[in-house]
Amino acid sequence: MININSKVFVAGHNGMLGSSILRKLRNKGYKNIIIANKKSLDLRDQNSVQKFIKKKKPDAVIIAAAKVGGIKANIMYPANFINDNLQIQTNLISSSHSCNVKKLILFGSSCIYPKNLNEPIKESQIMTGVLEETNESYAIAKIAGIKMIEAFNKQYKRNYICLMPCNLFGPNDNYDLENSHFLPALIKKISLASKKNKKNKIVKLWGTGKPLREVLHVDEVADACEFFLRKKINKTLINIGSTTEMTIKEYADLIKKKIDPEVLIKFNNDKKLDGVMRKKLNLSLASQHGWKTKMKFSNVIDKTIEEFENSQR
Repeated sequence: MININSKVFVAGHNGMLGSSILRKLRNKGYKNIIIANKKSLDLRDQNSVQKFIKKKKPDAVIIAAAKVGGIKANIMYPANFINDNLQIQTNLISSSHSCNVKKLILFGSSCIYPKNLNEPIKESQIMTGVLEETNESYAIAKIAGIKMIEAFNKQYKRNYICLMPCNLFGPNDNYDLENSHFLPALIKKISLASKKNKKNKIVKLWGTGKPLREVLHVDEVADACEFFLRKKINKTLINIGSTTEMTIKEYADLIKKKIDPEVLIKFNNDKKLDGVMRKKLNLSLASQHGWKTKMKFSNVIDKTIEEFENSQR
């Protein structure tokens, strides 16, 4: 079993999720954490990854490294999303197996599931319908990673798992207006509008504002990662989510009230930029294994807005 003395490699430690996992492990007292930046290790290079894993001999590998982005980035760069993610996952999973790594956790997202599922989505519903077109490349890459891990678990009795979180936000998030996810984009756009003169505090947002989205603070996912790192379970895929689900318009209105009630929000009503209308995860499997979110959304969104505004000063 993995414990605080085990050697744990966190791939992607500089990203939002990876940096949160790194903080969690350090706070829990893990003594042998392995990290490598992009300059020293290109995770898309199979030989480099194999040599690195063979040399470092980790007991566990956490794959928080990925090519990620918001809906517009996924539409514009589908080749990058499928190519980079397939290479990163394949190299780390195959090298971990060949070097006898005991535990591996792969992260993806809820976009792996079919687009027309209105009820909370169960893990068993993967590959039961058509994917959302706007992030199909990313989703297919992640599905391939899940199926690869399933195959290694079946053939070689590995204890490798996949954790699928909903929309994440928190420290070290990407606030680029072209490539970020919806929540950081809302925070930045509304914050920028609040600094304009009173007559021009207008925010123009993509889509209709009607899609429902489930959100979770990234530190909650890091907590789930550390929790399942220590557990031996017979399931490959586990959803990680929260009880917070609202429409994008409701998130926008809430953030506006917290930053500047005078901001005027307008949606461009382009339905092509809506993505799926609902993407709520069924969390019963994680709950059965003993993990539940402790997130109080109102508190963490206040903190997130404060952290963003402090970073702009």
